[in-house]
Amino acid sequence: MKVLQITPSFHPAYVYGGATRAVYDLCSNLAEGGCNVRVLTTDANGPHDVLKVDTKTDVILADRLSARYCHRIMDVAVSPAFIEALPAAMKDCDVVHLNAVYSFTTIPALIAARTFSRPIVWTPHGMFQRWLASKKNTVKSLWDWVCRVMSPRALVLHFTSEDERSESLGRFPGFESVVIPNSVELPTAMERSQRNGCLRLLYLGRLDPKKGIENLIQACGLLGRGASFVNWKLTIAGGGEDLYTRSLRDLVASEGLENRVTMAGQIEGECKRQAFVNADLVIVPSHTENFGLVVGESLAYGVPVIASKGTPWRKVEEVGCGLWVENSPAALADAVERASAMRLDEMGEKGRDWITREFSGRSIARRMSELYARVIRGKEPAGIKRARIDRPA
Repeated sequence: MKVLQITPSFHPAYVYGGATRAVYDLCSNLAEGGCNVRVLTTDANGPHDVLKVDTKTDVILADRLSARYCHRIMDVAVSPAFIEALPAAMKDCDVVHLNAVYSFTTIPALIAARTFSRPIVWTPHGMFQRWLASKKNTVKSLWDWVCRVMSPRALVLHFTSEDERSESLGRFPGFESVVIPNSVELPTAMERSQRNGCLRLLYLGRLDPKKGIENLIQACGLLGRGASFVNWKLTIAGGGEDLYTRSLRDLVASEGLENRVTMAGQIEGECKRQAFVNADLVIVPSHTENFGLVVGESLAYGVPVIASKGTPWRKVEEVGCGLWVENSPAALADAVERASAMRLDEMGEKGRDWITREFSGRSIARRMSELYARVIRGKEPAGIKRARIDRPA
């Protein structure tokens, strides 16, 4: 099976967060499972930088996995080279997997798939979801309409959680959908470092208003003001726009937390691994998430989590590996105080066992391969729902 993955950014452009990691992990596991995977992408690596990669020909990343990095000339992923390479790539595939929505690569990919009669699996990565502070909603609604008009008939929307599906289908009424979670990469061993009496809190992800980081900082300001006392430190690891990053630093200062909160910047590789190893509790206070890959990554390292109800991880409480709470400062502070008295090591072991059972890369890639095969044959995959909404929300 020849799979064409289309995405505005790709490995190693992890400045864009969990979606880039999820696409790369899926592609790697699809290739290991026997699919021939070609990625058509750009060299975008943030608003001002590009990756140091060959943009003239395909880059071989692994057996059965290659990527064509088209040069980005402006904005997030504006690339004339992408348009030039698209027809040939579309002709040479059996199925297209389109990633992202509000990107330069999206509408040309939909038009090309329709022109060349190629079936599409489309993963929006949470971009159809809205929250109170969502921006450019009118422009996004117009973009959605254009996408609906240009979409081929053989299109299946892929969501990573039931929450994402229920919040998104109104934007694409009449199209089929399926829920398959992202895979979570498992470290070879569950290594932990000693706590030494201080509760080590970690936020890891993009620095963006959608992530609710202000609520986390304000929650930390509340710790110790109540009846119970928690000795804590917080590491905020991630990159974002300079102006927003400065606003977070200012908030830390205004709360008087400079000695307890560390802004670590963007981390990857060994630094990211060490962040998990040295954390007792990971906090994900997002206003909205389609999946929240960092929750799964944390549990894979044996680190319990506090996840907000803006994430789809309500099951952490059922499994016994975390808390699922409102993302207000008071609720987050209360959750930290409660978690500080829990058996965090045991919770981490339960979380790792759960991730190993249900989110392994091989099993997710197998489910996705089955979806591709059924879409190619023109059959509705198991788990598909047809939206019954007359107009977009």
